[in-house]
Amino acid sequence: MRPPDFWSSRRLVSTLLVPAGCLYALATKMRAQRTGWRAPVPVICVGNIGVGGAGKTPVALALARMLAAAGRNPHFLTRGYRGREAGPLRVDVARDDARAVGDEPLLLARVAPTWIARDRAAGARAAAEAGAGCIVMDDGFQNPALAKDLSLVVVDGGYGFGNERVIPAGPLREPVAAGMARADAIVLVGEDTAGASRHFADKPVLEARIVPEEAAARFAGKDVVAFCGIGRPEKFFATLKALGAKVAEEMPYADHHAFRDEEIMFILEVAAKRGAAAVTTEKDFVRLSLDARRMVEALPVRVEFAAPAQVEAMLAKLFAR
Repeated sequence: MRPPDFWSSRRLVSTLLVPAGCLYALATKMRAQRTGWRAPVPVICVGNIGVGGAGKTPVALALARMLAAAGRNPHFLTRGYRGREAGPLRVDVARDDARAVGDEPLLLARVAPTWIARDRAAGARAAAEAGAGCIVMDDGFQNPALAKDLSLVVVDGGYGFGNERVIPAGPLREPVAAGMARADAIVLVGEDTAGASRHFADKPVLEARIVPEEAAARFAGKDVVAFCGIGRPEKFFATLKALGAKVAEEMPYADHHAFRDEEIMFILEVAAKRGAAAVTTEKDFVRLSLDARRMVEALPVRVEFAAPAQVEAMLAKLFAR
């Protein structure tokens, strides 16, 4: 399902769902109070307070690159959302596909060893036994199974916290104040046009932005049909336009949508009629069949921190204890 429009405003339907949101928030609070297993290596959690689209995976990738450059041997740990494997399992990009392990793990595994585990403590234990010098969790901020040494909350500056209500009345997994109380720092992706920063209080803020990789320059002046199944598809479309691509058609799908070959053929037919190339995100690209990947292009992006030295200093403190 795509996020409902009322998650961005306080319409009547949202108000009617507030009692259900209170129950959801209570369940999250009770769950978060449990004490998790402490790994023998530092654990860095990259999470958020709302659902989808904030940029957690690109942030996790950027942190792992920093840690690897510092010789810290990072391993990723993730649930493997929508994958059939429960884990603990180390992802093999030559063997595993998105149906088995989910889409994000395939992206993460390109940069560092990646483990999927629905039981996060078991996954962390497997990573540590395999020689991980530290663990970067992609998501899991509300999961209490594993103790965290550094919890970073990723916030999309263009969306903030939506209508600031809890599921199903809004996009939040828990109230903003409750999440901020457990956060060590905020990663603000993009300019804060939604006013989210009023909730940050005295938390350190790591400013960042998602930028195209150099290889993305090939889309400048190119006619494209853009399709994706991510939390905030408008961000993908805007990135292409900022590159100078001529977006002939925007085709958004639900987050983590499993594209069937017949859907890809329809998209390619639309692109052919428009005299355009079919382009998607890297996250969507790994969910496509091998045949589909030969006919579709992916837009490579990365997270760029405004003050990388600030981030590096924060990470270094974890190893000085």
